[in-house]
Amino acid sequence: MHTKTSSESLTTRREFLKASALAGTVLAAPAIVPSTLFGKENSEPLKVGLIGCGGRGSGAASQALSADPNVTLTAMGDAFEDQLQKSLQSLKTGYPDKVKVTPETSFVGLDAYQKVIASGVDVVLLATPPGFRPVHLKAAVEAGKHVFCEKPMATDVPGVRSVMETAKLAKAKGTSLVAGFCWRYDAPRREFYKRIHDGAIGDIRCIYATYYAGHVKPMPPASERPSGCGDLEWQLRNWYNFAWLSGDGYVEQACHSVDKIAWALKDQSPLTAVAVGGRATPNNEGNIFDHMFVVYEFENNVRAFMGQRQIGNAYSDNSDYLSGSDGFGKSIWKAPYTFLEGKTKWHFSGPGGDMYQTEHNELFASIRSGKPINDGEWMAHSTLMGLMGRMAAYTGQQVTWEQAMNSQEKIVPDQLDWKMKIEIQPMAMPGVSRVA
Repeated sequence: MHTKTSSESLTTRREFLKASALAGTVLAAPAIVPSTLFGKENSEPLKVGLIGCGGRGSGAASQALSADPNVTLTAMGDAFEDQLQKSLQSLKTGYPDKVKVTPETSFVGLDAYQKVIASGVDVVLLATPPGFRPVHLKAAVEAGKHVFCEKPMATDVPGVRSVMETAKLAKAKGTSLVAGFCWRYDAPRREFYKRIHDGAIGDIRCIYATYYAGHVKPMPPASERPSGCGDLEWQLRNWYNFAWLSGDGYVEQACHSVDKIAWALKDQSPLTAVAVGGRATPNNEGNIFDHMFVVYEFENNVRAFMGQRQIGNAYSDNSDYLSGSDGFGKSIWKAPYTFLEGKTKWHFSGPGGDMYQTEHNELFASIRSGKPINDGEWMAHSTLMGLMGRMAAYTGQQVTWEQAMNSQEKIVPDQLDWKMKIEIQPMAMPGVSRVA
């Protein structure tokens, strides 16, 4: 169900992320030790199923196949045949001996995720538009699968609450659940935030985080809609432009920076959020903002300022600036990546590695070792922080953590059908739209 838009913003985003991830050689996967998985000896391949065959899904599959010598991709699912075939051919070219997907294990349609999960796979990669994430994650965990779950985890708060419950179930089942919040798997940032937590700059007083990137391909005009293309297909083909599918740019992409704010503050919950935001560039039928600036207030008068913008030909930055009682730290998207100036000066100089690959290296090593990883609690928390900021921007109101946590606004339809009518909700209007 993943049809990633090709756009300046997505290219810029990958440049941002890869610039800091590729500081050195790829981190080696932790040693694989003898154990069993579902009663299978480790000498046997782990079977992987991909759900969502867009650019991010294809990338995740590639990283999974590189993470362990005994991994095969055996099933793929997407809403659209063309998307699946494009991804399959690319993966076959890159991994001819590891891609074992057949016509019988290539699933197309709204129920493709169920068929992938039921196909006998051991590990599931979830990379559809995030509006589907809660339902797909629940189905995979209930079936006892290990999961790589791309960020964000939901596009509304009821979805986040579902993810929280599913994460608890994964822990009870002893299965691994790794989140696509990739910075937490980045070597320079791991060392940077460890030092922050150890007091390198004293108590954090203020954080300024940026996600200023290029524009996202706007929603095409209705006149370009193909004949016979229903509402659901039209919106899925242009999923990034609809809040129910993407969560808006703040939740879908800038959530990385929101997650780093949470990480710096040891995942404590903000007390309130106030924001400004809107749409500066035309977007036809789409209903997402192209800029937001959110101010989170935490205990002890600590504040975090989160700026997000996706407009072309404008200043770009994807960095984090932390001020503490005894110094300051910077985590920026270009060399030297991370550095601190406090009681002592420090900058990261070790091997960086590809954080995308590290996610999968550690996921598969956890499966082999029988020591599951569960990112569920903090990945849901960071997603909720993103939704809280969106709520504040959309309504123009101060939103409390309790209001965000208890929100009943459900924007994802319960049932989907290719023939259904899906009215496009008007773009939010601060001062008019209400906190629900």
